[in-house]
Amino acid sequence: MHLLQNECYHIYNRGNNKQPIFFNDNNYIYFIKKIREQLAICSEIICYCLMPNHFHIIIQANEKSVSERGSFGGKPMQEFAYRVGILLSSYSQAINKQNKTTGSLFQQKTKVKILSEQVEGKQVSYAENCFFYIHNNPLRAGLTKDLKEWQWSSYPDYIGVRKGTLCNKELFFEITDLSKGDIINRSDYPLEESTVAKFY
Repeated sequence: MHLLQNECYHIYNRGNNKQPIFFNDNNYIYFIKKIREQLAICSEIICYCLMPNHFHIIIQANEKSVSERGSFGGKPMQEFAYRVGILLSSYSQAINKQNKTTGSLFQQKTKVKILSEQVEGKQVSYAENCFFYIHNNPLRAGLTKDLKEWQWSSYPDYIGVRKGTLCNKELFFEITDLSKGDIINRSDYPLEESTVAKFY
């Protein structure tokens, strides 16, 4: 995991062998608390969506994200990567204690995808597409019929039905030129698989 300052990234991981990682409401709440404690202090949280067996977070790297925090395996480690490790480790320990289990809860390697790339010499941003893609996860999975009712994502904050403070909504609107009205009107955004495949 190596981030570049001011770039946006999609961070995601799932349960080992696709097993659940959230077992009750308190687990979701605890994980969001850990995002605030570990990741929000070294990056700008753009949005998130927690699902029963995986999670998605979009962040923008800042100066603190890319600062070095010692080394791992002989390679320099950035602050953000270090904090992701702390988040997943502490959460896993809590779940193992709760469930009286042992072993790894998450897949070994957390995925990190940059949300921009060069296409014919021009910088193309996928932040908008990824935003709608991850927020629509509960709908596609049949967990809800209305996205604003899935409380384990930042979607309710973006459409104004909840006053969450974890995400930097102003930054997202600045990056994409979207408005709250645009998000409400495109809540059933039909993201094409070919678009997703470009960076997943």
